[in-house]
Amino acid sequence: MLRAGRAGRARAFRTRRAQARGATSACHCRDRTGSRVNCVSCPLRRVLSNHAQCARRCAIDRLVLWNIDLTLIDVGKVARDAIADAFNRVTGRPLAALPQLAGRSDTEIFFESLYLNDVPTGAAEDADLLARYCHALESAFAKRHDDLVREGRLLPGAHDAVLAVAGLPGVVQTVLTGTIKPNAVRKLAAFGLDSILDTQIGGYGSDAYPRGSLLLEVRRQASEKYGAPIEETPAVYIADTARDVEAAAIGGARSIAVASGREMAAELDEAGAEAVLVDLADTAQVLAAVDRLTRPMEANANR
Repeated sequence: MLRAGRAGRARAFRTRRAQARGATSACHCRDRTGSRVNCVSCPLRRVLSNHAQCARRCAIDRLVLWNIDLTLIDVGKVARDAIADAFNRVTGRPLAALPQLAGRSDTEIFFESLYLNDVPTGAAEDADLLARYCHALESAFAKRHDDLVREGRLLPGAHDAVLAVAGLPGVVQTVLTGTIKPNAVRKLAAFGLDSILDTQIGGYGSDAYPRGSLLLEVRRQASEKYGAPIEETPAVYIADTARDVEAAAIGGARSIAVASGREMAAELDEAGAEAVLVDLADTAQVLAAVDRLTRPMEANANR
């Protein structure tokens, strides 16, 4: 397949972002009586000007969590360069050996990199070292903002899939990712996805929890923000590794695995994913899988 030129790709990304923002100009949410609402907590995060003071919360009937890297976008080269830059700034050493990135958080990647590159640390220093690394990593990504679009790419069907899922009744979409929050938001914004997802909640690589426990925390955040009991809100995690499938099970969510990363569809199926997709290109297929696994009656029947 021919790659579009840089200018053409940039125009395409701007068009997608405009479409996303246009789609969120009207709130599609309803309260629990079925009445349409336009409120400050709309999952599409758009407040209409004539409803700016509205304090009613949208009903949340389902929670959809997306992994970012290799599920929605591929910015691997930019990420590797930023990690190497931040590692060198914090340790004073070059990053000669880089661990596997797929399915791991920025925190895990940093400590494994310390081990692989023979950097001595002590328990008393770890917290300070990690804090300085996260700050350096944020700065390294910030100065590579233009590289995200120039050298990265939105994976096939990703934008349309997220936008289509946003149209499901009572849905809130957020992220569960290994990337620290500032960089996660920067990645999403570069490809026009930030306006569709609620990044005020979500799980990020700067949080010191295993991903399964972090998923539980995200469900608690959503419950607190949108006023719905955790146990009554079906959740699904869409990601691309077997570790993510395991995290979904630990966190009480259903799992959709996308074979767009390093693992094959057969491996994801063997890991226990409840739906396995080759990619996100078939919007109707993605929407049907999410709807089936988060429909309240279906979800409750499988708990």
